[in-house]
Amino acid sequence: MKIGILGSGMVGKTIGAALVTLGHQVKLGTRSPGKSDVTEWAKASGGSAGTFAEAAQFGEMLFLCTKGEATLDALAISGPSHFKGKVVVDITNPLDFSRGMPPALLTQFANTNSLGEEVQKALPDARVVKSLNIVNCEVMVNPRKSGGDPTMFVCGNDAAAKQSVIEILKSFGWKDIIDLGDISTARGTEMMLPIWVRLWMATKNGYIGFKVVR
Repeated sequence: MKIGILGSGMVGKTIGAALVTLGHQVKLGTRSPGKSDVTEWAKASGGSAGTFAEAAQFGEMLFLCTKGEATLDALAISGPSHFKGKVVVDITNPLDFSRGMPPALLTQFANTNSLGEEVQKALPDARVVKSLNIVNCEVMVNPRKSGGDPTMFVCGNDAAAKQSVIEILKSFGWKDIIDLGDISTARGTEMMLPIWVRLWMATKNGYIGFKVVR
């Protein structure tokens, strides 16, 4: 499958490299496709790089891996028409680092809203699925790195889109996957980030996951 990734930070690069390893064609989208770290990633991984718009146009499925506060701007730059009908896996989190650590949630996306919902509003013709945002990027593509069998959630309005994302999750090694419901349930997964950060600070271990015992 052709997969476009928006965001060239650690999350985008890690997801992209894993997808290439699984046999997908990947284009990493960034504001500065000529940057040395991006070109080096493309050479090392076997993927390719381009602008946000080029990645969005390239992918049959798209992964949104931008910083929370930059996400909606990145979508506008990418051209909303390039997302029409596509599954968009939203990995973003609305974290506010303006006051240092630990971050809070950006107030406009907390409690009665979520960044996932705003992404769906910005891309009305896309099928947005929130997932993978509750663990660090290495655990995203290798859940066993957490030391166990953690739980992953999917949130979205389109059942078929969620199923396609579940298949990607399974290819990464996720076995315990729970469908929380429509995109509004992304409020809950985004609100898990403050406790994730606190756990990381307390344990000095970023390779952690959440497990739903039932």
